[in-house]
Amino acid sequence: MKTRIQGIHFDVSEKLVAFINKKAERLTRRFPTIDYIDVNLTVVKPETAMNKEAVMKVIMPHDGEFVAKKIADSFEEAIDNAIEAIEGQLEKVKGKK
Repeated sequence: MKTRIQGIHFDVSEKLVAFINKKAERLTRRFPTIDYIDVNLTVVKPETAMNKEAVMKVIMPHDGEFVAKKIADSFEEAIDNAIEAIEGQLEKVKGKK
């Protein structure tokens, strides 16, 4: 599994990268056929509360692409919410098989 983390117009801290990688590993343990995870982080203008956006894209061979876009007070919260949304999408696909 390959993970790509990109901060749009800012540098992503090592602590945040470690947090995202930990969450991605947990997701791939649950769904081992995940091939690629792409995470884009953005600070939404203007600078107010709820201005951290995380867009997570998960690619699984034979099942397609799953995308979740979440906005929260912190990137960690936005990532958690995006992973929950992705898990729901993956459960639906898993249930159809």
